[in-house]
Amino acid sequence: MKPLYLNLILASALLSVTVSAQDGKLTDSQKAAADAAVALQSTPKPEVEKKVRYWSNSLQTKLDFGQTSLTNWAAGGYNTVSLKTFIDANANYSKDKMFWKNRLQLDYGFLYSADKPILQKSDDRIYLESTWGYQATEKLYYSANFNFRSQFSNTYDYPTPATKADGSTLGEGEEYGAADWRAARVHKSGLLSPAYTNLALGIDYKPLNWLTVNFAPLTGGFVIVDNPQLRSSYSQPLKKKYEDVATLPTLGDGTIDGNVYKAAKFEFGAQLKVDFKVNVNDNFTFSSQVVLFSDYLDNPQNLRVNWDTRIDWKLAKFFSFTIITNMIYDDNVIIVTPEEKAAGLSGKQRIQFKESLSFGFVYTFATKS
Repeated sequence: MKPLYLNLILASALLSVTVSAQDGKLTDSQKAAADAAVALQSTPKPEVEKKVRYWSNSLQTKLDFGQTSLTNWAAGGYNTVSLKTFIDANANYSKDKMFWKNRLQLDYGFLYSADKPILQKSDDRIYLESTWGYQATEKLYYSANFNFRSQFSNTYDYPTPATKADGSTLGEGEEYGAADWRAARVHKSGLLSPAYTNLALGIDYKPLNWLTVNFAPLTGGFVIVDNPQLRSSYSQPLKKKYEDVATLPTLGDGTIDGNVYKAAKFEFGAQLKVDFKVNVNDNFTFSSQVVLFSDYLDNPQNLRVNWDTRIDWKLAKFFSFTIITNMIYDDNVIIVTPEEKAAGLSGKQRIQFKESLSFGFVYTFATKS
């Protein structure tokens, strides 16, 4: 819209021209005023400059619920209830040749089964990743990557109890109760037990929009095991004062006191990470990340492997079908099977694998770009 004073000038000029035209007279000054008024009226309005946004962010949530109820079911089975939640938050910055990507993934779930009258955790994951990059060539970027992995709460294995919680045997017609199952459970992990942190300096190679290969020859971080009872399972190093001790102190049950091990282990090595994400269409997405790490300070030939994949299939506006797999191999993690524990064996390194298939409600709270 024209400023007020321009509108007043335009109106006065037009009125003067109109009066003079009715008298049949038009002076040179009036003609000039009329031409100026027409020119002002025909001047194009200036375009409003659009604000450039350098940040884009999104927050997606997913809730899965499952339930099975059996009544006089000849084939057998147990009543079960399960609930699982997932949060995927992204905040990304991009300007000129620089980018900064941040992603936080949170998973948590539990289930209840009638054969074990206790609530069991089925899923638990915290994964934070932050990557900064600066373009060096068309497809190469200098990069710095930080990531953190852990879980929220304690995880247990629940082998069948050998006795009741008070040490007595099970009577005829009796079933093990919640206290008996809790007494027999085996603690496997917990908050910051373990937790992995890494800071990787290297280069990103992006040959395609959906593929990124990162090589970081300078990667340092910590393996943290806060709970002393779990430190030996994750091969934490001994504290300095216990390195030359012939016999380590033990607890009342004969196991080694976990306080002889360090709570944190420093690692320094090289990392290779491959990320790819393919959007087949608006409703189907496949993503995968493979991370290989070699520790220069401790058996560099033994690679630690983390491989995560995710398939999201949007079936309707608010419902989706999801498949998630996680595979881990870590030479420093000792896995003891129930059979080995019963035989008094110490266990060994094994491939860890988890698969999750779910259908549930999904909603994106905010997406801005």
